[in-house]
Amino acid sequence: MSIVNLQQVSKSFSKGEEVITPLREVDLEIHAGEFVSLMGPSGTGKSTLLNLVSGIDRPDAGKVIVAGTDLTHLNRNRLADWRAANLGYIFQTHNLIPVLTAYENVELPTLLLKLTSKQRRERVNLALAAVGLSERAGHYPRQLSGGQEQRVGIARAIVAHPKVVVADEPTGSLDSETSEQIQHLLQRLNRELNITMLMVTHDREVAAIASRQLTLDRGKFLTAEDLAPC
Repeated sequence: MSIVNLQQVSKSFSKGEEVITPLREVDLEIHAGEFVSLMGPSGTGKSTLLNLVSGIDRPDAGKVIVAGTDLTHLNRNRLADWRAANLGYIFQTHNLIPVLTAYENVELPTLLLKLTSKQRRERVNLALAAVGLSERAGHYPRQLSGGQEQRVGIARAIVAHPKVVVADEPTGSLDSETSEQIQHLLQRLNRELNITMLMVTHDREVAAIASRQLTLDRGKFLTAEDLAPC
């Protein structure tokens, strides 16, 4: 079953007098439970595509349908409600709030949902356990390593039981050993929790952990023939 469906999507931005078009009539279908990685040179539309799937940006043309909802014409309030219930986001730089503990950072997305305090507590504890940080729940970001901070960010992304998780360079700020640990964690969560994942990365080894790899260039997805050596 398709959970992400982009149909003939185009997106342009103005930069002074120049018009930049990072996506040109793009089609994309991702099935529930799939793990897709997205590569490509800088400025080729990877982050734009993530923002469209997340409802942060709107397409100039085409449709963006995620988890059964056409995001194209939702107003800001309805988009915020949809995002809280359906989407998790993993950032490259963690984006944790320094004055909140790991538990409180993970709890934040649940405050936007209609849950009892018991349900919130259960979800937060499960999410921290899933990333192996139950014993660090009361620690502040400054008391955690970079890898642990990213694990908190991942727990925050999955705590609301989203249908789709998007990850923007989730290992980009980590050393090679910690990056490998995070890669294994993402694979395990995708497999065990059946979470659909769309991940942007510049690293081919990181991209290879996904079940499907895509490459964007000049606003279009490259085909197998485009990628074949001459």
